[in-house]
Amino acid sequence: MRIGQGYDAHRFAANRRLVLGGVEIAHDLGLAAHSDGDVLVHALCDALLGAAGQGDIGRHFPDSSEDFKDIDSRVLLRRVVDLLHGMGLQVHNADSTIVAQAPKLAPHIPAMQKHLAADLQIAESHLNIKATTTEGMGFAGRGEGIASYAVVLLGHKE
Repeated sequence: MRIGQGYDAHRFAANRRLVLGGVEIAHDLGLAAHSDGDVLVHALCDALLGAAGQGDIGRHFPDSSEDFKDIDSRVLLRRVVDLLHGMGLQVHNADSTIVAQAPKLAPHIPAMQKHLAADLQIAESHLNIKATTTEGMGFAGRGEGIASYAVVLLGHKE
């Protein structure tokens, strides 16, 4: 068994879509990033890569590459899962937290869970996604951006 943790944060930006967990969410601001800025997926990728001893998302998908400009982060997640499978590893479960003062995320979590469980090739019951605020504290609390944390457990393929 291997455990990994990941973290990502992006600031809000005008004229960008807000995408979290592969779900586009209606909001007046999106997240500034080279890709689509999906902090939840980026945190999951880092947790997976860390558990496998394979560095981080920036090593595999550098923001200096035009290949990844505005890319759907779920494509990156599926590539990471393929890498793990090639190493004889599989995801057992994942737990994640999105930190955002706004918008309200609870209504979107079931769709996020459905999409990302499919990408991770695990049952939806093996993926937990939570959302919280910081009660107005810090950059997320001031509405400057969104952050996400993830923890994953990998095991050898059966």
